Amino acid sequence: MNRTFYDLIYLCSCAVNEVQPDDDKVREMDLEKLYKAAKFHTLTAITAFALESAGMKCEEFSQAKEKAIRKNMLLDIEREKLCAYLEKNKIWHMPLKGSILKDFYPGYGMRQMADNDILFDFNYRKIVKEYFESNGYDVIIYDNGNHDVYKKLPVMNFEMHTSLFYIKHNEKWQKYYNDIKLKLIKDDNNSYSYHFSDEDFYIYLITHEYKHYSVSGTGLRSLLDCYVYLHKKSDYLDWKYIETECEKLGIANFEIQSRKLAVKIFNASTNTELSESDKKMLEYYLTSGTYGTFENAVKVKRKKYVEKTGKTSKPSYILSRLFPDKEWYETYRPFYNRHSYFKPFFVAFRLFRGVFFKRKIISSELKLIRKL
Repeated sequence: MNRTFYDLIYLCSCAVNEVQPDDDKVREMDLEKLYKAAKFHTLTAITAFALESAGMKCEEFSQAKEKAIRKNMLLDIEREKLCAYLEKNKIWHMPLKGSILKDFYPGYGMRQMADNDILFDFNYRKIVKEYFESNGYDVIIYDNGNHDVYKKLPVMNFEMHTSLFYIKHNEKWQKYYNDIKLKLIKDDNNSYSYHFSDEDFYIYLITHEYKHYSVSGTGLRSLLDCYVYLHKKSDYLDWKYIETECEKLGIANFEIQSRKLAVKIFNASTNTELSESDKKMLEYYLTSGTYGTFENAVKVKRKKYVEKTGKTSKPSYILSRLFPDKEWYETYRPFYNRHSYFKPFFVAFRLFRGVFFKRKIISSELKLIRKL
């Protein structure tokens, strides 16, 4: 682990544990490199909090902090408006991930948000779409997979989930969360808003983290989210239940490894040495960034294809990417799966788009495949 990442982890640990960073350590930090690393992991705001508590002001970090606070405020306001609309129209719903986790951090804006994720009754998909359109949002994705995406300038971004996972992610997860309402608890102050139990929230958090970790990677913020949540809740959780449910989901080993790693690197009161497996896992987090890397994604897709088909030839894999199978259409393009006579037109459009608009991405993937 290079010095810059060590500094980033140290400052994040100070911020979430409300400890003032050591002045000498802060003065020795390369702030330019630190900013790049923090941005790669969407940790610029929390780093700014830590630096400022040590009396260090840096324009780039301060601006990132102010933007994070402003964006969180705007997303909070818009989410409240939407939830009020869903409540009024008797549509059950539940905010997810960042909109909940941000309140576990000691300072408002410390946990930067990219969007509002909300689970809702899929029977009202069309009504929800009409709500966003009438409020000036652009429809980015609709009826394609398990979530719809709506955006509005300058920073509004909603992911409206009709389910937590679908079969393409993992069949076990899809089945486990299929009857999601059975796991939800109704909020006291509303009739149609729900929440997870503390245990089920943590289980979903780790499952979602592993989804990203196993597909293209995920960064330090995921480990920090885990640590911050456990810092508040660990002593009150039913760990036997968590262990049992994680076994059902096939993520038990990952849960243990990632939890122990998060505590080791962010708990200010421990000086536990990292094992070789810890170091290897941490390196993967550090090099993946918040949303993973293209290289990781290509490697995983290629590996899954070989495991599924038994075919190891690169040309056959490339053909499978150009002409997806029925399962791909069921997951990503359900309309064309239902109306197969339109498929040739979609294939032609996809090839045209690839040649003229995604040439660089396709070229990069082909280069990576040649190396594998």
